[in-house]
Amino acid sequence: MKIILVLIGKTDESYLNTGIKKYLDRLIHYIPFEMKVIPDLKNTKNMTEEQQKNKEGELILQQIQPGDEMILLDEGGKIFSSREFASFMEQKLLRGLKRLVFVIGGPYGFSNNVYHKANGKVSLSKMTFSHQMVRLIFAEQIYRAMTILKNQPYHHD
Repeated sequence: MKIILVLIGKTDESYLNTGIKKYLDRLIHYIPFEMKVIPDLKNTKNMTEEQQKNKEGELILQQIQPGDEMILLDEGGKIFSSREFASFMEQKLLRGLKRLVFVIGGPYGFSNNVYHKANGKVSLSKMTFSHQMVRLIFAEQIYRAMTILKNQPYHHD
């Protein structure tokens, strides 16, 4: 199985890029992982939030292939402990999915069309994080899940 992380806009902060790279470099030892960055929309000053979400939604759905399972990182999603998330990932691995696609939306969230096509939603916390910070937190949690599944000493209860 390959994990794809689709996200809107590049990461602007160098400290976030450094952290993301750290976990992506570690993850390659466990599972194929790829980040697909959809460029920020242009001329959003002339768009309503809804129009922006719809346009981003179209671009997100273009990244989804037949047979993919798409999980949205969304504040209304299921909250897991790290061990529960590792079990969630293990179930996906055992199902033999070719690609598991996680999506981080833009600053206004997802369009209704993306919500309807999603296979599930995961929340990283009841707190709200910037959509750029979520990238680092999620990369670390994927890495943590892989180390839990391999019984390696990274995670401590």
